[in-house]
Amino acid sequence: MTQSSLPKPSIAIVGYGSQGRAHALNLRDSGFDVTVGLRPGGPTEAKARADGFTVKAPAEAVKDADLVAVLTPDMVQRQVYADALAPNMKQGACLLFAHGLNVHFGMIAPREDLDVILVAPKGPGALVRREYEIGRGVPCIWAVHQDRSGKAKQLALAYADGLGGARANLIETTFKEETETDLFGEQAVLCGGASSLVQAGFEVLVEAGYQPEIAYYEVLHELKLIVDLFYEGGITRMLEFVSETAQYGDYVSGPRVIDASVKERMRDVLKDIQDGTFTRNWVAEHEAGLPNYNRYKQADLDHPIEVVGKQLRAKMVWLDNSPKEQKEAA
Repeated sequence: MTQSSLPKPSIAIVGYGSQGRAHALNLRDSGFDVTVGLRPGGPTEAKARADGFTVKAPAEAVKDADLVAVLTPDMVQRQVYADALAPNMKQGACLLFAHGLNVHFGMIAPREDLDVILVAPKGPGALVRREYEIGRGVPCIWAVHQDRSGKAKQLALAYADGLGGARANLIETTFKEETETDLFGEQAVLCGGASSLVQAGFEVLVEAGYQPEIAYYEVLHELKLIVDLFYEGGITRMLEFVSETAQYGDYVSGPRVIDASVKERMRDVLKDIQDGTFTRNWVAEHEAGLPNYNRYKQADLDHPIEVVGKQLRAKMVWLDNSPKEQKEAA
């Protein structure tokens, strides 16, 4: 399918966070007619208007749109769909998500007349925008959940192309695969696994009598060096750049820490994701006002590695310590 044969639907972007802003800007620059749907008086309305977009309340923004992209946080999407999108989207329009959680686990049951698709760039919004501006793109995964028009695939590819994803790589998936692997990656490796591994390593060194500052550098600060090598060329590149001593320690001690029992617990995490246990618990937690979430978060913020880390990072003049920019990048 050539780029010239792809459709050019009018698009309503609902939500204007890191991803929403990048999607809206890239799509507009790719020649799409883009309107932004936001709550009047909300914190991002002024930003979207400053970027030159027509901004309307979500219920108004979606009325004439051929494609509606839902880019609000997961836990508000069900209400946004019920209140603003379902009653107002035109017959036969296309509903797009960047994460399949609400559809896959049945919290949103899209209208029968709608095409329902997914397009998810594999990078934060700031990177999606930056790569587009320099003539490249971030890979995107895409999926079709409901194809009523017979053109859902073309719409997904057109949207991904508008983001710049076709310049890099487009990979077809399903709502199930995207949702379950995304949740697993976050919980077992990228966020939960990595954070817990770093905290445990810090605690072991400090409890053994080593200075907290030295422990911080060894188990947290230097992790960036390794992750950057992973990112650039996988485990192969990492092994090319670390010492033989580090390689040997990798081979003999890595499996002692991440052993078969860890994989079994990872499988338990995956099972809870697959059968909906995690999502049910997260919905209940959100509806209860986030009491456990806030307690868990505060425990992480109060961990000794955060105390010593804040002191050490204050002396790292090369770091950009803007919390707002860091949050948007994530």
